Amino acid sequence: MNRIEERLARLRREGKKALIVYIGAGDPDLETTRRLALAFDAVGVDVLELGVPFSDPLADGLVNQLAAQRGLESGTTPPRVLETVAAIRRESQIPIVLYIYFNLVHRAGLERFIAAAARAGVDGLLVLDLPPEESDGYETLMRRAGLCHIYLIAPTTPEERVALIARRGSGFLYYISREGVTGMQEQVAANLAERVARIRAHTSLPVVVGFGISNPDQARLVARVADGVVVGSAVVDQIARHGRSPELVARVSAFVRSLGEAVKSI
Repeated sequence: MNRIEERLARLRREGKKALIVYIGAGDPDLETTRRLALAFDAVGVDVLELGVPFSDPLADGLVNQLAAQRGLESGTTPPRVLETVAAIRRESQIPIVLYIYFNLVHRAGLERFIAAAARAGVDGLLVLDLPPEESDGYETLMRRAGLCHIYLIAPTTPEERVALIARRGSGFLYYISREGVTGMQEQVAANLAERVARIRAHTSLPVVVGFGISNPDQARLVARVADGVVVGSAVVDQIARHGRSPELVARVSAFVRSLGEAVKSI
């Protein structure tokens, strides 16, 4: 098992839920990304998702689009993200997933990119626009490298395709709690428990829920029905608010700590 599988298996044995946090790599710069990763590890984040900046982030709402733009402006590239992961690995074993668009992987060369990611210390890839129906070669390379290939399931995904994705995924299954793009929401979907149960009928993999979870109260509600909670835009928004402040890491980490306390209270 790699770090993702080990962490989620341990949490399941202990009857605990996972906190997964997303940030845009290179927002506002890669040194801050490294420092945030170490701080998140210290406050109990179970898996870190690093969004690799891309010029056309189709699955992302405005908050994360702007983070990607700031990442591009700070000179963040896929090779530099991998260098940052390697730097994190010198001080931390926090499980790391790259949230990435296939164009970036394809341009680097599929086999070459996966091998480089594994060497750097990445544990999994979530390729937003690569469906499992087109992923045979990708999945084979990921398994050989010891990386988890993580897939999304949407509220609109038909039952037979839920079963397909559940068979093909590894690490965990990521359920998008609402239709549309990423972004903070005022409330959690009312049918969330039913949707998570529908996915669990097809798999023993952990089911985590993201898209729209904005505060500790919402995180606590989601943790009651899912194996893990993903918070992205709300954390990215905190980074945007504090910008270049010398207190950025401390302030964002305090917010993340409050999310972790809510998730772990279940």
